[in-house]
Amino acid sequence: MTSLSIPPVTLVLGGARSGKSAHAEKLVEGQPAGWIYLATATAGDGEMAERINRHRERRGDGWRTVEEPLDLTAVLQAETSANSVILVDCLTLWLSNILFAELDVEHEIKRLVECLPGLAGPVVLVSNEVGLGIVPDNALARRFRDDAGRLNQAVAAAADSVIFVAAGLPLSLKQPSA
Repeated sequence: MTSLSIPPVTLVLGGARSGKSAHAEKLVEGQPAGWIYLATATAGDGEMAERINRHRERRGDGWRTVEEPLDLTAVLQAETSANSVILVDCLTLWLSNILFAELDVEHEIKRLVECLPGLAGPVVLVSNEVGLGIVPDNALARRFRDDAGRLNQAVAAAADSVIFVAAGLPLSLKQPSA
């Protein structure tokens, strides 16, 4: 694959099964080796374990996986370098983990956004766009949807590039300034 330079911070958004993770992986694989997959998911049940396994198989060799469900900021700061590219998959699973751990969501989002400009190497962040559907029928689901919207807006504002993926097709929402 031809190596193309990617911006310091790229956000890839999309709905469930939109192709966002596969698109983000292709962006990273277009860079020289040194690919790090920062996984935020935990295998809480058999179905989730199978999803995680399918993602691992699709990536294949060449990737180093780091699993961190909560302290995303610390791992980004520790793992980024000029010789690597980090793919974070995904921010909405990280948000779920933050909510269930009863951590301060606003504080954790602020920590993440503030660390992005100072990272030593490029990062591609994947997140679900969950605000396009119906209004959830319970308070926790509504809070998650609202927090995810605020998270995506904050990261998009800090990102150099934002891509929305629908039906496997990427649409550029924000491009780096020339």
